[in-house]
Amino acid sequence: MRILLYLLFCLPGWFAVELSGASLSSPDGNISLNFELRSLGDLDHCPVYEVSYRGERIVKPSRLGLAFADADALTHDLSVQSTEFTEHNALWEPVYGERSQVQDHYNQLKVSLSRRDAGGVILECIFRCYDQGVAFCYRLPRQGPSGAIHIDEELTEFAFENNHAAWCVYSAQGKYALKTIDTMGRDVERPLTLKTEKGRYIAIAEAGLVDYARMKLRQHETRPHAIVSDLSGDVIVSLPAVSPWRVILLGQSPGELLENNDLISNLNAPNAIEDCSWIRPGKVIREVTLTTQGGKACVDFAVEHQLQYVEFDAGWYGAENSEASDARTVTLDPARSPGPLDLPEVIRYARERDIGILLYVNRRALERQLDELLPLYRD
Repeated sequence: MRILLYLLFCLPGWFAVELSGASLSSPDGNISLNFELRSLGDLDHCPVYEVSYRGERIVKPSRLGLAFADADALTHDLSVQSTEFTEHNALWEPVYGERSQVQDHYNQLKVSLSRRDAGGVILECIFRCYDQGVAFCYRLPRQGPSGAIHIDEELTEFAFENNHAAWCVYSAQGKYALKTIDTMGRDVERPLTLKTEKGRYIAIAEAGLVDYARMKLRQHETRPHAIVSDLSGDVIVSLPAVSPWRVILLGQSPGELLENNDLISNLNAPNAIEDCSWIRPGKVIREVTLTTQGGKACVDFAVEHQLQYVEFDAGWYGAENSEASDARTVTLDPARSPGPLDLPEVIRYARERDIGILLYVNRRALERQLDELLPLYRD
């Protein structure tokens, strides 16, 4: 017989707690998340979650877990040691963005898990329900004297009721392709936007990515309508360690997903720069001709339309992917522009009109020249 432990809470979004699972909802009650241990195929006591939105199940029971190069996987034969509910509601002021204040309001559930044949917490699954979507991460407490562990695979699933439309992109700045979950393949970048048959929109995203492999996405090899997280590399971390947040944004339209993007900022770590007075947020127009004439025309456009910056992208100091290109000089890539480009003159022209100039520098030059470039550009 399964024993239920019922607890009464005053805060909205808190429900009955079961020894093998728990439920959580968003502050407005429109989103709910269920966690439990259940059988999956030949494996028992596997951690799974599911998500509902406005009364419709959006994410079917989906697997959670981590696999290691130097330890047994945390995928099954687990036991719930404890559950902890908290509510958080605060306002904070971003350095830049669409809003002067951002509300960070969520209900949180922390599930502490142990192996069924041994005591001690070995994995914590932390879930948050916002009005805009849900997020969860894995926390590994310190275990043993080594204090480090090698994660070689993450087994997070996102399983859906139907074969939703999926807008896929496979590289940074790549071309989007409209596919379905069952035809998307692998190496899909995030965020991945889906559309349900009822016209609701979902975006699978990532937040809080620090000292960890980025998550890509792939279709499940055997389960229809399911997506699996796919780490871009192994992760060797010192314990305790926390994974990035896995995020599911929900909305009634593509525009609502955009309006809900504060969820990503809320999940990222707070700003660590004490004095932000030197940062000047603004809107930008990109200059595409890499010429003096084009640069000044963009400055005039920025003044007329109340933009704050003009940006010069790849090609102004040479071929962006060439190790020979020198970002201390203005040396046009002839494949991008015949010129001429008098960049100091454009900067002078822009400064007189209170318009800033942004310069793109590829990581190849940054890795070689960063200590020289920053004081040069400042002056």
